Amino acid sequence: MKRFAVAASVAALALGLSACGSDSAPSGLPALFTATLLPSNEVPPVTGAEAGGSGSVTITLNLTRDGGGNITAATADFNVTVTGFPAGMALTAAHIHPGAAGVVAGPVVDLALSAGEVTFATGSGSFTKNGIIVAVAQADPMLANAGGFYFNIHTSANPGGVARGQLTRTQ
Repeated sequence: MKRFAVAASVAALALGLSACGSDSAPSGLPALFTATLLPSNEVPPVTGAEAGGSGSVTITLNLTRDGGGNITAATADFNVTVTGFPAGMALTAAHIHPGAAGVVAGPVVDLALSAGEVTFATGSGSFTKNGIIVAVAQADPMLANAGGFYFNIHTSANPGGVARGQLTRTQ
């Protein structure tokens, strides 16, 4: 009888988790997003020396929820990798923006890069930024419609953005 009770509890837990909406993971379970960063995705597309680069970002959105499942706080960890850019390329900014492909909007999550913090001596490399605060008002829409947001990186040669990618939720 105990085996049946344990099996029933496990099944109920599994059904409860699978019945949850994709944006209603319990507190402690992060949401993961990725994007492929391309100069051709910028508006307008990047030309010149930096046009041959590319990159990727993985964003881990760490959520805190109340007893009702509502998000009460969020932070994000970013892992960005780039390749094929000119040697010595330095980033001046990196952000998440609301907007579908082809749409330009102001940033809603800023990685707050300081001058000279991220420089790629060979034009390739990676960096991480952890614990970036994400407003609850931005976390909810990102969970509901990841593709309605994009991530991009900026350089002094391309202050409007050098490489951009729409977010895709992977978990």
